[in-house]
Amino acid sequence: MENNITVFWFRRDLRLEDNTALHFALNSGNKVLPIFIFDEDIIEALPETDPRITFIYNSLKEIDLLLKSFGSSLLVLKGKPLNVWKKLCAKYRIEKVYFNKDYEPYAIKRDHQVSALLKTQNITTHAYKDQVIFEEHEVLKADQSPYTVYTPYKNQWLKHFDLKVHTALYDCVSNKSQFLEFQSTFPSLENLGFMESDIQVKPYQLNDLKAYEAYRDYPALDKTSNLSPYLRFGLVSIRKMVAHAHQTNAVFLSELIWREFFMQILFHFPKVVTQNFKSKYDNVIWRHDESDFKKWCTGQTGYPLVDAGMRELNKTGYMHNRVRMITAGFLCKHLLIDWRWGEAYFAEKLLDFELASNNGNWQWAAGTGCDAAPYFRIFNPTTQIKKFDKDFEYIKRWVPEFQELNYPQPMVEHKAARERCLQVYRHALS
Repeated sequence: MENNITVFWFRRDLRLEDNTALHFALNSGNKVLPIFIFDEDIIEALPETDPRITFIYNSLKEIDLLLKSFGSSLLVLKGKPLNVWKKLCAKYRIEKVYFNKDYEPYAIKRDHQVSALLKTQNITTHAYKDQVIFEEHEVLKADQSPYTVYTPYKNQWLKHFDLKVHTALYDCVSNKSQFLEFQSTFPSLENLGFMESDIQVKPYQLNDLKAYEAYRDYPALDKTSNLSPYLRFGLVSIRKMVAHAHQTNAVFLSELIWREFFMQILFHFPKVVTQNFKSKYDNVIWRHDESDFKKWCTGQTGYPLVDAGMRELNKTGYMHNRVRMITAGFLCKHLLIDWRWGEAYFAEKLLDFELASNNGNWQWAAGTGCDAAPYFRIFNPTTQIKKFDKDFEYIKRWVPEFQELNYPQPMVEHKAARERCLQVYRHALS
């Protein structure tokens, strides 16, 4: 048995470059065993062709190939994390375990349980900030309470930010000889209980960032960065992305700050996972209409921009951000269907699904969130076409029959739906 090894646990940081906890693991004085656990508590609910699993799997395979060039391997495991760690403790003489922090409620609970188990084995755990520039307690109000409105949070974030300090990169290459020398057979996707998905994650691109705000609202242009799945699973370093945004485009940097804002909201107010951030909206009487919900899910509402967005999502796992706002607002305010239904559907379909942002944006759309669109702000899906797809390019791509007789009539009339929404919200708040 190898003496005194260090284990590095990959999670939402699927890269060897500029990886905080990996850097410190490689400098721990021990040989490093790199592992990844397909967590059954997470993956059991997923379909066998989930494209995110395919994306993770292919990313892990690339890491394994690189590790093999160092004479090492990636140990890929599957199971409930506590059970997996019990087996690892029995098989290896582990002295230290390193991982990067995750701020979601499930991950926090899991990491506490694993750390407690390791402590009983006299194994020390070392957790590091890696997926954010500022974590939950680093940007607070003067009274040490969390910000619940974005703009003051952003201003304070920028005040704290030091380009040189906060975008310094962690070297993980010069110590590559510290990886444990062993050969592990990389499992097939089928052995892990999955099949390869036909839906592919697009490459990200940062070439057009200088004009980001000029085109970001126009879905037909398809010129967004496509960065979010890579950030979600940590294939890129947030430090590198923020440094690039800081030097290139302030609006794009603001989007990265929004990500951290919603992460700290989720950390400080975990109730938002299932409840309205603003409890005064608890009295909104939602229409739990499964037939209407299905029309929305399948892109058959009779509103071309809404339908285009939903069909793009179902086919590709992507939806343009402007269209996300329109489709979400339509579900909550035109159809008066609970935002939690829409949030769950997006969570199932989006390649870049990330709990904090998905929840924060859905509560924004519903008017129930911390820094939300007011309840009386109701997008008109028809005038939105004039603003953002006036030549119908995006709509024609996804709803080619929108001018044909077989295209459904609008399932609700905008003016009537708006009045109904205002009445329901006012009643709930009275």
